[in-house]
Amino acid sequence: MTQPTDIRRDSGRQPRLLDLFCCQGGAAKGYVDAGFDVTGIDIAPQPCYPYRFVQAEAVAFVREHGRDFDVIHASPPCQHYSRAQKIQHRTHPDLIAPTRAALEATGRPWVIENVEEAAAQLRDPVTMCAAAFGMRTYRHRLFETRGFTFTPPQHPAHLAPLTKMGRPRAAGHFAHYVGNFSGVAEARTDMRVPWMNRDGILECIPPAYTHWIGTAALQAVLEVAA
Repeated sequence: MTQPTDIRRDSGRQPRLLDLFCCQGGAAKGYVDAGFDVTGIDIAPQPCYPYRFVQAEAVAFVREHGRDFDVIHASPPCQHYSRAQKIQHRTHPDLIAPTRAALEATGRPWVIENVEEAAAQLRDPVTMCAAAFGMRTYRHRLFETRGFTFTPPQHPAHLAPLTKMGRPRAAGHFAHYVGNFSGVAEARTDMRVPWMNRDGILECIPPAYTHWIGTAALQAVLEVAA
């Protein structure tokens, strides 16, 4: 693995974070709240993305420009690992390994995020759950980091029943924001992503996750720059 490169920050400059495979910006919002200046990269147009955006292939972009940023976050598409895609016999490329190789070459601190089904492809990932942040859903996401570490909030027991997919959330239940789920407005409020449409909500990282991670990453950046 390439060893971390010293970060020589200009006095007064806000630390920069590169958000690869950014989609509609759930991860970006958390990093902005933590104190980063964020630039998003995605191969598809992302008109809902609320920050600086460049349409480009993510792995190629980080190979060329990754060293210009202080921290890099990557959320390679999860379809290769999805149970639903396998049931439907659809094939998708495995992008975790090539993304990791490109990130390692930058020498910067980085994060790779993906779904639980990708656990075998990730190295010592940390699991985060929406319920730990007071949301009424169980959205597990795995995070592999290099250049810094973080401890997640305590993972609460899943005691609330989960309303079946496609049905309105029943009283006392948690929602399942996947597929053709009911309650887009509720999901926006619950996950704190008011700018997103249904497509963005389906796969988004709730900003609370990356605010938590970004706080640890920012501390690592400041310690290196000191």
